[in-house]
Amino acid sequence: QVQLVESGGGLVYTGGSLRLSCVASGRTFSSGSMAWCRQAPGKGREFVAAIYWSSGGTIYTDSVKDRFTISRDRAKNTMSLQMSSLKPEDTAVYYCGTTMGALTYSCNRYDSWGQGTRVTVSS
Repeated sequence: QVQLVESGGGLVYTGGSLRLSCVASGRTFSSGSMAWCRQAPGKGREFVAAIYWSSGGTIYTDSVKDRFTISRDRAKNTMSLQMSSLKPEDTAVYYCGTTMGALTYSCNRYDSWGQGTRVTVSS
């Protein structure tokens, strides 16, 4: 059973930056994908970005392209999300998830989730 722990959330102002991290334990990742999804107050979970563990291939939702960068450190079983030029609409709880399958834009395809880290962007 994989365990995921997110960290790095906080309060920033519009235009600021944050770096989120997700540490995975419980299994060694040699394949599959990891993703960041977010949930704003009163809304459903929304896909943000994902990375294919072995190749480092990435996908992003359009609203974060050119502002967010997803990466992974295979030696540390850690995934990160560097967020820049933050906007109030980025306010949400950010979750990391894993799947043994290929990259997908659907949060429902990721079957292990952490407890989330809250990001608040104030104007």
